[in-house]
Amino acid sequence: MGIPCGDDIVLIQHGKEPGEPSVITVNCPDKAGLGCDLSRIILEFGFSIARADFSTDGRWCYIVLWVIPQDSSVRVDWESLKSQLLSVCPSCLFSYYFSQQANGSSPSPLYLLKVWCLDEKGSLHDVAKVLCELELSIQRVKVMPTPDGRVLDLFFITDVMDLLETKERRDDVCKHLMAVLGKNFITCEVQLAGPEYERFQGFYSLPPAVAEELFSCELSNKGTCILQDLNPNISTVKKATIKVDNSLSPAHTLLQVQCIDQKCLLYDILRTSKDCDIQIDYGRLSSSVNGFRNMDLFIRQRDGRKIVDPESQIALCSRLKEEMLHPLRVIIVNRGPDTELLVANPVELSGKGRPRVFYDVTFALKTLGICIFSAEILRHSTSDRQWEVYRFLLDETREFHLGSSRARSQIVNKVRRTLMGW
Repeated sequence: MGIPCGDDIVLIQHGKEPGEPSVITVNCPDKAGLGCDLSRIILEFGFSIARADFSTDGRWCYIVLWVIPQDSSVRVDWESLKSQLLSVCPSCLFSYYFSQQANGSSPSPLYLLKVWCLDEKGSLHDVAKVLCELELSIQRVKVMPTPDGRVLDLFFITDVMDLLETKERRDDVCKHLMAVLGKNFITCEVQLAGPEYERFQGFYSLPPAVAEELFSCELSNKGTCILQDLNPNISTVKKATIKVDNSLSPAHTLLQVQCIDQKCLLYDILRTSKDCDIQIDYGRLSSSVNGFRNMDLFIRQRDGRKIVDPESQIALCSRLKEEMLHPLRVIIVNRGPDTELLVANPVELSGKGRPRVFYDVTFALKTLGICIFSAEILRHSTSDRQWEVYRFLLDETREFHLGSSRARSQIVNKVRRTLMGW
């Protein structure tokens, strides 16, 4: 069989009928964390992964992903998706491979997008949606309202297409924002981020009591996780089971995983495996059945050995359960006289945050009719990891008196359900 190169590395077969999954096949040299990188890109394009099958011999990998758009009304740029998937695949061409490696060492330039508009419910999500559709990645946000009913949104962004240096691309961004915001649009501009970015990229220190509430997650020996403010209809399915078997393969440890279905399940498992330096040589994620997913993983430690130490098995299973059951933290707290929604997710060891969190949170709040007074994206460090923390100051409405525990619970549930795809 010939070695695939160029267009053969990533193949996309579209579903024949509406609602039928498209099939993405990746056939390329292997690298650590490739599955995680591919799933992240697919999620960034607004897809969910219905099924997955992947294998590797340590040098070459073969991955098949069945994907479905989360919103059927959104137009998908399939060529751009393919280009992005190719960008994280090691090339089979020696010269091209090292060219890619050299290019990867230079991060995309950071730009500052300033958007002036009239303050309106849902406008922040409208801007986020445009940026996602234009393949602009949000790195930091600062929303600053003014007393006269206007708002200045500062978005620190990178361009997946690396075209923001051109006037045509910058004008296109402003044109799309003008079309979406309509009469509320005032002006916008895009420029290279300067020293002002330094004021926004530092780490944020949460008050100890807030940090304890936000980052705590109690896992019992039955694999349950105590989630805040769960509605009764999902509290009965907050379980994950992982069975460890070293008898079926002479070279691999088998993990048999069952967990409630959720939007980023494969990403969370692959992200955790990547951060724990676990090599997955074969894996299969089944379709959802009665709201649950099953997954078989044949794994090795990075030194090539099976995981036979009981303490190492317990530590890995506990970490996977926590990341599957509690990948995001959502709480509402008082900040002086204001009400603040906090959403946190762990950052990959590579420094990348979770896909589309800002998009999903602003969508949930827009759906509830809640106005966002201010928003920020910051980083917070705990003893064992780094977190991305999204802070939203909320405005009270007739429907939601933010001092009410019922209203707060409804907001937390809506945001969490949107993030998890429930």
